Amino acid sequence: MSKPVQKLVISSLSKTFKQKERTIQALSEINLEVRDKEFVSILGASGCGKSTLLRIIGGLETPSEGTVLINGSEIVDPGADRGMVFQSYTLFPWLTVQKNIEFGMREKGMPALERAKIAEEYIEIVGLKGFENAYPKALSGGMKQRVAIARALANDPDVILLDEPFGALDMQTRSLMQELLLDVWQRSQKTVILVTHDIDEAIFMADRVVVMESRPGKIKEIIPIEFPRPRDYHIKTSKKFLDYKAQAVELIRNETLKGMNAL
Repeated sequence: MSKPVQKLVISSLSKTFKQKERTIQALSEINLEVRDKEFVSILGASGCGKSTLLRIIGGLETPSEGTVLINGSEIVDPGADRGMVFQSYTLFPWLTVQKNIEFGMREKGMPALERAKIAEEYIEIVGLKGFENAYPKALSGGMKQRVAIARALANDPDVILLDEPFGALDMQTRSLMQELLLDVWQRSQKTVILVTHDIDEAIFMADRVVVMESRPGKIKEIIPIEFPRPRDYHIKTSKKFLDYKAQAVELIRNETLKGMNAL
């Protein structure tokens, strides 16, 4: 059996923020390998450094110690090989849906006809046909995040980084967006890393769930999620799903209590 291809390799990664009055260690000794085309969720109590870790992978923060490799090369700054989607709606309000999705391709110098064709394909995939010429102010929150996901994918990155992308949505819209993202991921076959506070979301979507310790953030446990794909919402009521959830809840509860007792 051939060895799985490692898309991302995080080695001995630590991050310290220096402030005037004190030093805060956000991350400590993170070691993680993410396989090509794998979907990994990162869970943890508030303040455990999940988003900081994602920003380091994205090249938006630099580690204090350690390295992050993508395709064998060290990450030192943002790059087109990574696409990020944030909780806030980071669309350009002066651009239409189509032009927002085309933005990254335009910056790379792709010809207009080619980028328009790719944008149209992703508009179809995320279910926004008919809204090509709409501006963000005319879209719902869920629609805006569909545009953001389409824009990230249209730029053809190796890795998609998602930082609480559905955190601002109502429960029903969030659930539908989870299924949409899984469908888009299965078509695109990208490597995905999702940071979320939602335990159900992490389990439903991922191949593995990485549970973080409280500050300084470390990897406490990695839970392999052994559900076949494609998945739909019915698995959320299965005993196996509830067992995974109970395991994750216990881990995070203990870390939250530990963090509170340390105050």
